[in-house]
Amino acid sequence: MSQAPAARRALAVLRLLAASAGPLPASAIARDLGLPRSTTYHLLAAMAEDGFVAHVPEERRWGLGVAAFEIGSAYLRHGPLERLARPLLRRLVDRVGEIVQLGVLHGAETLYLLKEQPPRHVTLVTDVGVRMPAHLTASGRSMLAHLPPAQLRALFPGPFVTRTGHGPTSLRELRRGLREDARRGWSMEDGYITEGLASIAACAFDHNAHPTAAITLTFRRADHPVETWPDLAAPVQATAAALTARLTGRAPAQ
Repeated sequence: MSQAPAARRALAVLRLLAASAGPLPASAIARDLGLPRSTTYHLLAAMAEDGFVAHVPEERRWGLGVAAFEIGSAYLRHGPLERLARPLLRRLVDRVGEIVQLGVLHGAETLYLLKEQPPRHVTLVTDVGVRMPAHLTASGRSMLAHLPPAQLRALFPGPFVTRTGHGPTSLRELRRGLREDARRGWSMEDGYITEGLASIAACAFDHNAHPTAAITLTFRRADHPVETWPDLAAPVQATAAALTARLTGRAPAQ
C-alpha cells in the first residue's frame, strides 16, 4: 500500500502526456497534477529509467517513452474491446430479438468489429470487417455527434455520398442531425444503408469522455413503428453505458 500513491502519480503522468498534443515541460506536469516540482522531477526520472517517459533536452520537455508504446500495442493485441463488448451484445440480442453490432470510427467510416443475431434473421450488408460511410450509419452518427466541430469538418470536406438516396448531403445538414442525436442520447438511420431496414445506436466512451465505440440495433422498419423507437433505444443506451463502465470510461458532460 505504501507504493500506491507513487503508482497513482505515475499513471496520472502517463494519462496527462497521452492526452497532450506533444511533450510537456516538467513545470506544466507539476502544475496540472498538483505536485511539488521536486517530486515531479524525481518521478519523471524514475519513469524515464524504465522507458515510460522520454526527456527531450533541447526542448526541456517530457513525452511518452517506448515502454508506453509497447503497452499500448499489447492492449490492441489482446482485443479487449471485443472481449468486453461481446457478452453485452449477446444479452441485448436475447432481450430485443434483433441484430446487434459493435462498430468503431475508422476515419470517416464505420468499421464493424462484432455482430450478434438471433436465429433465422435478415441478412445485412454490414458484417464484421465491413466499412460503411459513418454519416449514413447509426453507429457512425452516434460517435460523430461527440466529435469537435473542427475534427468533423476535417473528416467530411465533401462531397457526401449516399447509398439509397437518403441521408445528409452536406456538412451543415449532418451537423444539424448530430446536434439532435447528442441531445437525445442515441442516433438512428432509416433506410440510409438498406431500404426497408432501420438502425438505432448509442455510443460508449473512454476515460476522457471521447467516443470509443457504438452499439447498434438493426431491424425491419415494418416490424417497429417509428413511435416505438425510443423504447427500442433504451436498452441500446443501457448496453452502451455498461460498455462505458467496463472501459472505465465516462459520458461527456451535457
